[in-house]
Amino acid sequence: MGFHEVRFPANLSFGSSGGPERRTEVVQLTNGFEERNTPWAQSRRRYDAGLSLRSLDDIAVLIAFFEARRGQMFGFRWKDWADYKSCLPSASPGFRDQEIAIADGVKRDFSLSKRYGEGAQGYLRPITKPVEGSVLVGISTDEQVLGVDFDIDLATGVVTFAEAPDAGEVITAGFEFDVPVRFDTEMIQTSVASFQAGEVPVVPVVEIRL
Repeated sequence: MGFHEVRFPANLSFGSSGGPERRTEVVQLTNGFEERNTPWAQSRRRYDAGLSLRSLDDIAVLIAFFEARRGQMFGFRWKDWADYKSCLPSASPGFRDQEIAIADGVKRDFSLSKRYGEGAQGYLRPITKPVEGSVLVGISTDEQVLGVDFDIDLATGVVTFAEAPDAGEVITAGFEFDVPVRFDTEMIQTSVASFQAGEVPVVPVVEIRL
C-alpha cells in the first residue's frame, strides 16, 4: 500500500470535523432481545477537510496536496486536533503517559499504543505515526535517552531499545501522533463563486490500516 510520509497542512486540518467510527451488526431476535457483534477489532476515523478551508489560497494548497497524492492512491499523515497526544489535550506528553508493554528480558522492539478507558473494557489503539521529536520513553521510573537507549521508527511507531529491558520492567511512553489516512473521494469539486459566498467543498478523508 502506497504511503507518503507527509502531513496534510495542519493549518487546514484545524477546524475540520470528524472522529472515530465503529461498525456493529445488530440482530433483533423474535423474543425481543438482540445480539450485537462487530467485524472490526479497531475503530476507524473519518474527517471532512472542507470545513477548514477559509480562502482561495487554502483551496490551491488543497488541490496541490490532492494532486501530489494522486487522489486516493497514496496515504498521508493527518493531525486530528481533538486527539493527537498520549495525554490530555491541555497537557504536555510525558514518558509515563502510556504503558505499552511489560518486558520479558529478551524482546527489544515494542509498538506504541494509546489506551482509551480502563480495565478489561478499555480499548488499546495502535499508534503507527508518531511525530518526530515528540516521543519520550521510560523503563519503570527511569526516562530513556533517544539515540542512546532507544530509537523510534517514525513510519511504524516501533520503539527499539539498545539492550533488552529486564523481565518484568514496565515500558512506558509519551508522544504526539498523526493518523494515517487517504482521500475518500476521486475529485475535488470547487466553485470560486460559491466559495466566496460562504460555501466550501466536501473533502472526505478516511483512516487506513498499514
